[in-house]
Amino acid sequence: MDAIWPDAPKLERPRILRQRWLDLTFLHWALDPAEVAHLFPSGTRPDTFEGRTYVGLVPFRMTGTGFPHGPAVPVLGSFLETNIRLYSVDESGRRGVVFLSLDADRLAVVAAARTIFGLPYRWAQMTHTQVADQHTYRSVLRWPGVHATSTITVAIGSPVAPDPLTDFLTARWGLHTHRARRTWYLPNHHPAWSFRTATLRTLEIDGLFPSVGLAEPSRPPDHALHSPGIPATFALPVRI
Repeated sequence: MDAIWPDAPKLERPRILRQRWLDLTFLHWALDPAEVAHLFPSGTRPDTFEGRTYVGLVPFRMTGTGFPHGPAVPVLGSFLETNIRLYSVDESGRRGVVFLSLDADRLAVVAAARTIFGLPYRWAQMTHTQVADQHTYRSVLRWPGVHATSTITVAIGSPVAPDPLTDFLTARWGLHTHRARRTWYLPNHHPAWSFRTATLRTLEIDGLFPSVGLAEPSRPPDHALHSPGIPATFALPVRI
């Protein structure tokens, strides 16, 4: 039976969006917090675990995007995404995620997310395939003036027992973003995660990390996991 992780606190603000995150692979590298502190919105700082912070590379499938009630948005509600993320904490102690990029294969989704939420979505050509226990994610950025490609293949294994680092990386109940000269916290809620081991078979990245102001990793990930997915709900953002 899959291990389960702590559930999120209840949302206290009105719901605005729901979606499902499926077939997620989490690849993480440890960093010195000072290396990335300049990339965080005002009022937030790098969150740390045993003195280190982390950068995550997360490819997955998004489905069922829609308003809190009613049917999902046809066609545009499902797409592929690969994001690069950092881990934040604000002055009120809220732990979150800061996205440096969110690459998706639906141009209309990219435009809407950038306009409404101020998130750094970018358009890309993407594929996801599964053969037996192996998942492969491919992405070619189609963003003006930026070259970035990635191919990631992982083999999925046994269930993962809870541990403090995985909790630090995945028990994140919101994101921090900068929009309209303000920093905002967008809270979310989802059921407990279910994780399995992920053995890296292929990691070919070219320009992806430099495209968001980071050096390309020179070593394999320090932490890798896979999840079949969960549903998630977002509430109105809070101004920091």
